[in-house]
Amino acid sequence: MTSQEKSVKGKQMWRFWVFSVLGIICFFIPVTINGTNTILVDHAHLAFRQLLGPLMSYLALLMIIIGAILPITRREYKKSRTDFIIVVFKVLGAIIGIMYVFEFGPKILFKPQYGPFLFDKLMLPLSVLIPIGAIALSLLVGYGLLEFIGVLLEPVMRPIFKTPGKSAVDAVASFVGSYSLGLLITNRVYRDGMYNKKEAVIIATGFSTVSATFMVIVARTLDLMSHWNLYFWLCLIITFIVTAISSHIPPISLESTQYYGGQEGQKEVAVEGSRIKAAWEEAKRQSHQSLPLLRNIWVNVKDGLEMTLAILPSILSIGFFGLILANYTPVIDWLSYIFYPFIYIFPIPDQALLAKASAISVIEMFLPSLIVVNAAIQVKFVVAVTSVSAIIFLSALVPCILATEIKIPLWKLLLIWFIRVVLTLLITIPISLLLF
Repeated sequence: MTSQEKSVKGKQMWRFWVFSVLGIICFFIPVTINGTNTILVDHAHLAFRQLLGPLMSYLALLMIIIGAILPITRREYKKSRTDFIIVVFKVLGAIIGIMYVFEFGPKILFKPQYGPFLFDKLMLPLSVLIPIGAIALSLLVGYGLLEFIGVLLEPVMRPIFKTPGKSAVDAVASFVGSYSLGLLITNRVYRDGMYNKKEAVIIATGFSTVSATFMVIVARTLDLMSHWNLYFWLCLIITFIVTAISSHIPPISLESTQYYGGQEGQKEVAVEGSRIKAAWEEAKRQSHQSLPLLRNIWVNVKDGLEMTLAILPSILSIGFFGLILANYTPVIDWLSYIFYPFIYIFPIPDQALLAKASAISVIEMFLPSLIVVNAAIQVKFVVAVTSVSAIIFLSALVPCILATEIKIPLWKLLLIWFIRVVLTLLITIPISLLLF
């Protein structure tokens, strides 16, 4: 430990305690207000929507339109064929949003399970919940809590996940932040030679899952907010179990161990003495280097808004066409057959519906929830976990991964998706049958 590191004092550690505890309260402690029992982040989102009233639809539409225009002005469609397709879907999302809000267009758009469900149940909450969630995330991220957890988890990362100890920070950042934040960290650390190719693939496809705020949307859609803590923590545990297993089997286990650009790579430094003390020192360093609260909130809200603008139009269009694909063509039904052997061995209700929801998760993570909204609670719970644990979906995460320097081919991403869904089903279905 350097003299500079030794000189870190704890006199300002009130920020670590106060902000971390407040962040935990915002995300994990359900509170009953006006007869509604949910977490504070969700209460804040509901209050904001109630305040705006009828104007809420226009705010969401404005964000969708901006989200469709930005990639055009930034010429993102020129980057690759995949980016071009995503930009097209964003423009289609803006068109669908305009037609729905101003009430013109094909009749199918106004059927309850299409436009009203997608716009009212997804677009409206997402447009508010992610930015508001970003404010609460400012309390969890930046004042030492992630670093404290990261050092504590170092001994389990290498044997279980085959990744360095520092990847624990990636894992936690993705779960409480977003996959875009996780991928940003992963890509940067990979380019700096701190992860090799295999480690970067494990982290990008195993830890870069959707954030806690996305999980609130899934839980609300499937009426699982009364089981929020059970859902959140089981989802986190199952997702990481699936990541641990998939990292030890092909195709990930066969990945190259070379470092980016032929670098030698950095060696892990063993912690000497008490690990809790080392974790506390790391938390102190981060807390002292952190931004002032208001600036930290601004940075996180800006990232949250950027993310919201990026996903709203594509989720609306891909969700709309995905529902048409699921309801009017046999394509998803055909694809769902690959999951029958893993579902029909359990006495869970709505087995064919669960297989269909599992199959459609590859298109967009919200679509499985839309399909099983009227299913048995065991099925809802399995789908709520699977849509998060599957991680790989074409509407947002796949383009994000393809845009990094990690260079994972599409066929490999789809194979990893299949493996993750199968493992999640085999683990979650028995748990769901025991719980409900």
